[in-house]
Amino acid sequence: MGVVGVGHLGQHHARIYTEILGAQLVGVMDENSERASAIGQHLGVPYYGDIDEFLDSARPDGISVVVPTVDHFEVARKALLRGVNVLIEKPVTTTVEEAEQLLTMAEEKDLVLQVGHIERFNSAIQYVSKISHKPMFLQSRRLGPFSSRISDVGVVLDLMIHDIDIVLSLVNSSIENISATGRKICSDYEDIASAQLSFENGSMAHILVSRVSERRLRQMEIMEPERYLSINYETQDVSIHRCVNQSGTGLVEVIEHPVFPKSEPLKLELQHFVSCVRDGKQPLVGISDGKRALEIAVEVLKQIHRNNSLSAHTKEAV
Repeated sequence: MGVVGVGHLGQHHARIYTEILGAQLVGVMDENSERASAIGQHLGVPYYGDIDEFLDSARPDGISVVVPTVDHFEVARKALLRGVNVLIEKPVTTTVEEAEQLLTMAEEKDLVLQVGHIERFNSAIQYVSKISHKPMFLQSRRLGPFSSRISDVGVVLDLMIHDIDIVLSLVNSSIENISATGRKICSDYEDIASAQLSFENGSMAHILVSRVSERRLRQMEIMEPERYLSINYETQDVSIHRCVNQSGTGLVEVIEHPVFPKSEPLKLELQHFVSCVRDGKQPLVGISDGKRALEIAVEVLKQIHRNNSLSAHTKEAV
């Protein structure tokens, strides 16, 4: 296995590959030669500053693509052309058309193309995905302070796309309507965004994201006909709330805290990728999932830009 891009997140991909039984890290690549050298020497593997040299010399069976979003397509394309399986971080590409091209390439060459929607491997989400069957309303809040580390995309493609993917995986229905708002605060892109999704089966979802909040929060609530589920992404805890009739006292709220194994989501994600490459099976989060989440995220951005344009025109008219 190999890693392209060993910055803040990519270095952890590289570390974990050295820890997975049955996997071998054959090299790392980063355009920042000092960064590539530091990580390569630390892990005791070859390091490269050029993607073509890395792919041709290290000859990995699979790679993690952990570079800026604008470079995802070209790096993945070069790997797929050489018959290399790919795990590509979210958002999969900058355009839906690029995602479709990668999908076609992977299918033609019968290669694994996994998308790094890490929250699917959160132990709490994996537990809830097995027990949640009729979500009527989902509310997700993903908030945190500003970081200049993410500068190439706004909060929709940086954070909201996680929750879009989770909602789509839990609601087995097509989207009927999308409405969204957002605004810039500290960057050239939207830093706060809110989206409402309505589904053909009647389910609804509200997703709120912010990267300029003084409070850090990663939480989702799911309302079902006879219970209410609460998920804490960071602690990987789930609570299940029910109201039951007790003779003499009326309705009483009962709260369950299910116990299940918890693991590092990134390690579970990479273990899954390695097993898919080894066994030739399709990943839990494939390119089709990544493409669908990107399509919805793009539509959310269109709604935000449209609403902001209308607001600006209204102010000018006044």
